[in-house]
Formats: sequence, C-alpha cells, structure tokens
Amino acid sequence: MSAALRRPRTLAVLAVCLVLLGAGVVTGVRWARDVTGSVTLLANWSGAERERFEEDVIEPFEDEHRIDVVYQGSSALSQVLAADVAAGNPPDVAVLPGPGELLSYAADGRLEPLDGLFDRRQYDGIWAPEVTIPGRGAHTYWLPVKTGLKSMVWYKDDWPDVRSPGTPGRWCLGMESGATSGWPGTDWVEDILLQQAGPRVYEDWANGELPWTDGAVRKAWTTFGELVGAGRNRRVEQALTTGFGADCAPDRLEHQGSFRADHWDRAEGAYVHSAEIVPDAGPNDGAYEVSGDLAALLDPSPEAEQFIRYLADPDTALPEYTANKKAEPDGRQGSTKREIGELLRKPGGPRCWDASDAMPRTTRDAFHQAVLRFLVAPEHLDARLTELEAVRTVQDLPVCGGG
Repeated sequence: MSAALRRPRTLAVLAVCLVLLGAGVVTGVRWARDVTGSVTLLANWSGAERERFEEDVIEPFEDEHRIDVVYQGSSALSQVLAADVAAGNPPDVAVLPGPGELLSYAADGRLEPLDGLFDRRQYDGIWAPEVTIPGRGAHTYWLPVKTGLKSMVWYKDDWPDVRSPGTPGRWCLGMESGATSGWPGTDWVEDILLQQAGPRVYEDWANGELPWTDGAVRKAWTTFGELVGAGRNRRVEQALTTGFGADCAPDRLEHQGSFRADHWDRAEGAYVHSAEIVPDAGPNDGAYEVSGDLAALLDPSPEAEQFIRYLADPDTALPEYTANKKAEPDGRQGSTKREIGELLRKPGGPRCWDASDAMPRTTRDAFHQAVLRFLVAPEHLDARLTELEAVRTVQDLPVCGGG
C-alpha cells in the first residue's frame, strides 16, 4: 500500500484515538471528583459576568456537593427557553430577568414550587413572593440571584446643577442592546410614571389594569420625550446606535441602574434619586424601581433542588447585589456599592419591579419597540399607545413592596 493511501487511514485512526482519549479525560475528571449528578442552568450572563458567576458561585458548589453544573448561556434567553420547553427538554434551572415571563410559565404548570427549599422571609416581599395560580394555590416560584437598583441619575459629584438637567444634550442616551434594544427607554418611561403618579398607579399599569392610553401614562411618555430630545434626528440616530453600556462623559447626566457604579466611581461620580430630576414628581415620589435575575426550577431533581438551596444560602457569594437580608456586606465594595446593597436588602421605602420585566413577554417586547419608534417620531405617540393597548394583559403579580 502506498504512503498516499496509508495517510488518510492513519489520520482517521488518530482522530478516533483522540476522541476516545478526550472522553477518557472527561471520565477521569468526573471519577477523580466523585461526581454524583448534574444540573443544567440556562441564563443570559456572558463575558466577565459569566466568568465571575462560574468562579464565585458554580465552582464552589461543584466542589462542595460533587454536582456538575452545566451552564448554558444565551443572549436570546426567552427564545431559547421557549423552544426548549416546547420540545420537552427544559433546563433544570433557568434564570430570567424579572417575574413577568416566569409568571406565565408558572400559570402553564411549567415551574416547580420552591416551597421548603429556602426561607422566603429572608427576602423583602417583592423578591420571593407567594404567587397564587388558579387551581394550584399560593406558592413561591422564583428566587433572586442578582438584584439591581434603578431610579438613579448619575453625575460627576462636583457638578453643582445636577438637579437642573437643562437641554437634552446633557444626557447620555444609548438604546442598543441586541434583541432587547429599547429597554433603557422603557426604564425612563417607567421611572417617570412611578415618580409622577406613585406606586399604586404604577402597579396597576404594570399588571395591565391601567390602560396605556391613560393620561398619567401618556404624560410619562411626553416627559421622557422632552427630557431626552425625542424627534431630534441626529441625537436620536446616535441614541439608537449607541450601546446601553457605552462610556458616559463626566460632563453628562445618565439615567441608569446600579450596574453603572463602577463606571461612575472611576469618574468620581455620584447619584441622586431620579425624583429630584423628574418634572412634576408627585407627593408620593421617592420609590425606587428595581430589577433582578430570578432562578426558577423547571425540571426537578435532588441535584437541582440542592442548587436552589445553595443559591438561597446567605453565605453563597452571589454576584452584586444579593437581596438576602442575612447576607453579609461584601467588604471589597466601596461606599456607593455598600449603600446600594443596603437599599436592596433592607426594609425601607417603596420598591417596585421594573415594569417591563413584570409584564408578559409579548407586552414587554412591544414596549421595547414602541420606545424606539417614539424616539424617532414622537408626534405619533397616540398610535404607539393604541398598539400597546392592543396587547395589554391583566395579571396579578406583586409589583411594589416595602414602605
């Protein structure tokens, strides 16, 4: 046999050997660690955020319990989860931003109650509530893994006129976020409504009990448009193509959440409550809008239940910021982050879920798109509100708490 004929056969044999060797290495690692089972976890964390979660949370769990956590990350989280559930192959645990989508899965019987896996009294009522599903009673279906504070306006701390924001050009504004582009604008509308109309009106609206065409909702949209310069072509074009996490110059204001603390710490910045900026803030202003990544159990097993218990343990080093009241503050955090953590963990003034994250997925997605279209053509606001009214869905979800 010629060398030319022997070479492909030799390469094929080598390839098979490498595959078997790789399988042997994996098996050897599992044997050496005495792995007893596995958990599949679906979330949308990527890059440095995913690395921190794997290093600080997953690896210690695997070492302690000898259970492998198979992480599945996706930026199209909602679509991937819906496809997996429809195919009958859901992840054991999924982490979704906000309760709205999870409520839909709970209503369809897709979520396993977490009753008995942790003490929900370790959390303020809105983070791990009992939710009543007709025919199934009241149960806890989700657990906060990571939380965030909103209703914040960041600024350089030597800026004397922060409470007089002036022209739209004073604001940093980035709407681009891939499949979820537009959510920074929904944060604006939500927060303005919360400060102008108060938590009760806000909760009714988030639960679909208040029409999108209501005067208070319309006023929140127009206030947003006036503050940021809706309809100003060059400014809007820049906002639509700028990422939500882009650097913000120190001479600007930024309406963003607590995830921006590191950026503004480097700029020697600070924040004020958005109620100090929002025009016509009402007498019940001062509520904070909050966000969170919530873990839910879709495919129960002893390993998955152990992972939920671990996530609820106050000693688990969860990403900033944990909502567990018994968790010790992270000594590595600066004063701003410690303050934010305290606001999220401890009982205090009213706190309300990011409304779009509390809405059903269809309504949330339509809200994102409506914001983008409103920025381009604010004169068509009534048409946008009519479109959103067509997808309004009434639900019963604890949206606001505290106070």
